[in-house]
Amino acid sequence: MKIICESGATKGDWRVIEGGRQIAAIQTAGTNVSAMNASAVAAIIRSAAASLPAGPYEAVYFYTAGVIVPEILAWLEPLLKECFVCDSVEVQSDLVAAARAACGHEPGIALILGTGCSSCEYDGREIVKRVPSGGYIIGDEGSASVLGKLFISDYIKNQLPAAVAQDFTEKYGLDYPAIVQKVYHNEGSPSGWLGSFCPFILSHYADPCIKAMVDGNFQSLVDRCLRQYDTARYPVGIIGGFGNALRDIVSRIFAENGIRIRAFIPSPIEELITYHA
Repeated sequence: MKIICESGATKGDWRVIEGGRQIAAIQTAGTNVSAMNASAVAAIIRSAAASLPAGPYEAVYFYTAGVIVPEILAWLEPLLKECFVCDSVEVQSDLVAAARAACGHEPGIALILGTGCSSCEYDGREIVKRVPSGGYIIGDEGSASVLGKLFISDYIKNQLPAAVAQDFTEKYGLDYPAIVQKVYHNEGSPSGWLGSFCPFILSHYADPCIKAMVDGNFQSLVDRCLRQYDTARYPVGIIGGFGNALRDIVSRIFAENGIRIRAFIPSPIEELITYHA
């Protein structure tokens, strides 16, 4: 048996496979090993271990949001070995998960397009080039959180069309102090809170101002990130629910920029099962 976990900041998908087929599946809260403390990550992993078959396992593959550095591996690998009786543990970033899910063993470009945004060029074995995402404050172009940030910024500075601003006020009742509190003193996920406004924003996509905001967010992704990869040679595999939900808009913007799309993949876990099987 093998365990595969693909965990973004929002949720974690866990699968147990044996002989190439899935025999168990659960979902937990997500992990970000850079933003969360070790005890919080450990609690999530232990809760998963309590719900999955006891093993022993041939291998555990743990993909997580956050930057994987030696200091993190020093406590995360022993934790996984403590929770699961296994022969080996492999810890990788969610970007490696995206590359393996989108490209398999072939070269290509992988793009995570969800609450956050991250991208890389992949040679079929490993990531060979990466444009740092920067997170929603100094990067994440194209993401749901940045679209929410652009909208909220225009809202508080009275830059939105009057009808859109009025509709937002009536639906959410947020004043300036409440917005500042949610963004700068949010114990949960400020980026997730900003991204949660995307369905409302897209409901007004027919408005020229909102259309320019949405399209401009994706164009910024193309200009600042994707142009640094060999898009003339490789298509882009797009991972994430946000990108999949907006696939018509994304496809149009990418086509206008000469960028080919390999596939839209809402969640990488099924492709990772195929990869590891």
